[in-house]
Amino acid sequence: MGHHETHGICTILSLLLLWSTIVSAGDDGLVRIALKKRPLMEDIYNKLVPKITTENSGAGSKVDPVREAVNQVRAQAQRIFTEAAAMAQLLKRRWSHRGIGGNRRVRQGYQAVVPLKNYVNAQYFGQIGVGSPPQNFRVVFDTGSANLWVPSAECFFSLACYFHPKYVSRRSSTYKENGTPASIHYGKGAIFGFYSQDQVTIGDLVVNNQEFIEATYEPGFTFLAAKFDGILGLGFKEISVEGSVPVWYNMVAQGLVNQHVFSFWLNRNANNGDGGEIVFGGSDPKHYKGSHTYTRVTQKAYWQFEMGDFLIGGKSTGICVDGCAAIADSGTSLIAGPIGVIAQINERIGATGVANKECKQVVSGYGQEMIELLKSETPPAQVCSKIGLCAFDGTRGVSAGIKRVTEEGRTTSVDNMFDATCNACEMAVRWMQSEFVQNHTKEGMLEYVGRLCHSMPSPLGSYVDCRHIDSLQSVSFSIGGRIFELQPEQYILKVGDGFMAQCISGFTYLDIPPPVGPLWILGDVFMEAYHTVFDYDKMSVGFADSA
Repeated sequence: MGHHETHGICTILSLLLLWSTIVSAGDDGLVRIALKKRPLMEDIYNKLVPKITTENSGAGSKVDPVREAVNQVRAQAQRIFTEAAAMAQLLKRRWSHRGIGGNRRVRQGYQAVVPLKNYVNAQYFGQIGVGSPPQNFRVVFDTGSANLWVPSAECFFSLACYFHPKYVSRRSSTYKENGTPASIHYGKGAIFGFYSQDQVTIGDLVVNNQEFIEATYEPGFTFLAAKFDGILGLGFKEISVEGSVPVWYNMVAQGLVNQHVFSFWLNRNANNGDGGEIVFGGSDPKHYKGSHTYTRVTQKAYWQFEMGDFLIGGKSTGICVDGCAAIADSGTSLIAGPIGVIAQINERIGATGVANKECKQVVSGYGQEMIELLKSETPPAQVCSKIGLCAFDGTRGVSAGIKRVTEEGRTTSVDNMFDATCNACEMAVRWMQSEFVQNHTKEGMLEYVGRLCHSMPSPLGSYVDCRHIDSLQSVSFSIGGRIFELQPEQYILKVGDGFMAQCISGFTYLDIPPPVGPLWILGDVFMEAYHTVFDYDKMSVGFADSA
């Protein structure tokens, strides 16, 4: 008799015994059953399941605004690409689970070259093995997280687990029990489970005694529709759940690679069987042109670095002249940036947007006064405080922070309206600054800023006319002293074919205030255009033109 059948019979017998103890008949002839509320997952697994919170999403207990930002962008990308699943049937080339193989070890020292598959330019994944003999899984190699997880054979109550292979510990001769509960929050998706330990095969390299999460619960539809089975995090240990040692750390510690670098080449052509590759221990010269431009990692958590100016059509937007933080994130499909810049992009490329009420009110009510203050050389950071829409904290405008006390005596913030107005004012000032550089008239400046108020990015994505892609302007990033330009065919994502095709902007919005922000997330849209090297020894990220 199989394990599941035995488990089912035991459950039924337990219910029968329980019935006899809790069912009672009263004098009125009614049968009364005492009920007790208990969390479903606790009842199933006989242990408390961690809640989805940012506090337990990393090694520490402090809320991480960058983690929140990454989650927000991934949730937006998920909404935008929901329709991509329906287009999958239009792809002529079908992939088999085993067809992702072909891993090899390169002669020059030790390297693992893992071919990647590309699903509608939204998901890049490759194959690994867990256990001995290896049980194969398709995983996203994600530089924005630090844990490895795959579905567990103990995942019974998640629909997603029935559409993906599951790890069976009893089939592995190298399995070691751990049992520590764990949960991870990815945008709108999440997984619950527990830690186990086993060997992990990546290419021809075998990582011994690797901790990973067996996912026993994958709520919702996020991973149900995914073409991958799990995620292999390549971020730093500082963001690892429960401080577990990441796969890459063990690969280095066990001497499996002679160069402590890994690199990505992502192939934009979704119909091409060769979707890209990740190389552990080096890089493949045939997939990039020229040399890499390196920039140092500024925060050892994500692969975060300093970015300079951002340009549209070769002209500065002014948003990052004094520097912005940026993250190279292979687990995010799009490029995310400050909402004001994304609005400028939308306006320049004719993308659909939504109107922002606060922005329109600020421009119509205070626009001329703001321009006069800027002309009188009032520091831009003080303009919004001068007109009473923000308070000045010494470096920038912030909400005035109005409070009220409820009848119950609780102090309640009613900042939301004032936050929105202050933020809209700060954004309009930045737009006006960029127009001053180009010597536009007051009327032209107000008209332009008004148009931007109607070009705010939508959470559902910003669409452009596929017929006009060739005429759109380029966008550029200044990184490490070099300008990295993206042409429209590189930052516009086409979903579907023929007259059914839809063209989506590869940019989405993200607002992180100082001192952490402004923050950019350079996801797959950027990494498709530029071969990316992550250098662990030198703590740097390098970019070169993809070939």
